Amino acid sequence: MQSRGALSIKVSVVISTYNRPDYLTRVIEGYLSQTRLPDEIIIADDGSRDDTAAMVAALRAAANVPIVHVWHEDRGFRAARIRNKAVARSSGQYIILCDDDCIPAAALVEDHLRYSRQGCFIQGHRVLLGAGISDSFSLEDRSLLRLLDLARKGQANNIKNALRLPLPLVRISQSLRGIRSCNMSFYRNDFIAVNGFNEDFEGWGKEDSELAVRLYKYGLKRKDLKFRACCYHLFHPYYDRDNLERNIGLLEKAQAASGYFCSNGVDKYL
Repeated sequence: MQSRGALSIKVSVVISTYNRPDYLTRVIEGYLSQTRLPDEIIIADDGSRDDTAAMVAALRAAANVPIVHVWHEDRGFRAARIRNKAVARSSGQYIILCDDDCIPAAALVEDHLRYSRQGCFIQGHRVLLGAGISDSFSLEDRSLLRLLDLARKGQANNIKNALRLPLPLVRISQSLRGIRSCNMSFYRNDFIAVNGFNEDFEGWGKEDSELAVRLYKYGLKRKDLKFRACCYHLFHPYYDRDNLERNIGLLEKAQAASGYFCSNGVDKYL
């Protein structure tokens, strides 16, 4: 069910990034050309070099949407911390999370807002692009005919996620399967209630699943939205996964806990 008046909600898009100004440029441009523009874009910068700041400043000067650049020092992969800082700076009632490697479909913001509902967070889906096309993939390449051509060339997978059917497939669950914060949205108050991302997570992996666990314990359900809210994931090498085993342990700790509030979260920035 769509929320009445959902499109009038003030929405903040939070884009996490690290030293990928070429990718980030196209992602921001994707959000600046939406069918329903975001009310603000917050760049959650995990310690990028000065070229990212320069690019963001240039886009900000010409943008018709406020763009805020939130940066902290590079001390390794600290996505949980920088996202918390970015959400703390946001002013929207509703938050859409994405990454610097995910170009949004033209109606992604509209889709997240139309299907937002109190008591739920939304999980969108993605098309996976290959190494041979990611450096040049543009907003014009999002058409289904172009994606079919790329699929034939082995440069696009899961293109069914780009289909925009008359009615989306909506599934309500409390599953952790397929949780990805590169295309996730929620009410800001719900994020604050569970104290946001757990900053004990450092290094790649599972901080988004752990957030979902606590949102479930808080009482939310996941609204899985297919054939709407698609993004196009640009290829990049795998992140260092040296901390993955430790992060899995933190996820298991959250699953075993009775509460939903993490001690090392967003509250310190509010």
